[in-house]
Amino acid sequence: MRIFFIRHAESQANTLHEISNRGLRYGLTMQGRHQALALARQLENYAISQIYSSPVLRAIETSILLANHLGVDYEINEALREFDCGILEGRSDAEAHQGWKDLFDAWVLRKEWERRIEGGESFYDIQARFMPFIEGLVQQYGNTDSSIACVSHGGLYWMMLPVILKNVDAALIERFGLGYTACIEAELREEALFCVAWNGQAVELDD
Repeated sequence: MRIFFIRHAESQANTLHEISNRGLRYGLTMQGRHQALALARQLENYAISQIYSSPVLRAIETSILLANHLGVDYEINEALREFDCGILEGRSDAEAHQGWKDLFDAWVLRKEWERRIEGGESFYDIQARFMPFIEGLVQQYGNTDSSIACVSHGGLYWMMLPVILKNVDAALIERFGLGYTACIEAELREEALFCVAWNGQAVELDD
């Protein structure tokens, strides 16, 4: 079993610097569409059989472009949604971005996993929806040669990839980055998921 964890392509929310992690407000930019199609061409030889998408529009549009090019189905799943920023949603001002950064640092640097922005999610909330989804994929596809793609968001991957991939930590994410259409390839080995490549670059399997 192989899972490709893919970040969405560039969206209008990204160019506007707006915190927009709910719903269908902002789709991809033209540059984002080109990015998604370029990634689709790179994935042609991997025999991906199913794509799962975050319900946020930028991820859905990325998934549609991938699915159409690869000739596979896509399915929307709430587990892949970006983490909710509560009262900061829809804002693009400096104060809002500082609030987002403060939360990010609290989780990544200080392990304050119960912390949240008012009306938003904690690290534990994200984990509670994401982990069962991944466990379900492993249960469904673990004994097969299937290749699955998940299209989600940078914030969610920053938090959850170190939880589910045995050889990934924050230092490795900083090293390789999570730019638009970043593609992290993971394989199930001895009942655990390991990252084997990051944007096509091989990753050490030592756990």
